[in-house]
Amino acid sequence: MQKTIQLEPDKFYHLYTRGNNKETLCRNKDDYYLFLQLYRKYLTPFVHTYAYCLLPNHVHFLVQVKPES
Repeated sequence: MQKTIQLEPDKFYHLYTRGNNKETLCRNKDDYYLFLQLYRKYLTPFVHTYAYCLLPNHVHFLVQVKPES
């Protein structure tokens, strides 16, 4: 069971995920582009992204939570 935590403003986090049973998340170039489009739409309003790595079966992001407005 995954534990949910609340991310704190101005703190840095290493976010990562992988496919179930190490299954492939991105099968072709278009899958990577779609993943990044969704990331930009849903996460960039809330975090600054410093680094990321997209691999076929998992992804990593180094982010800092933006200050609350």
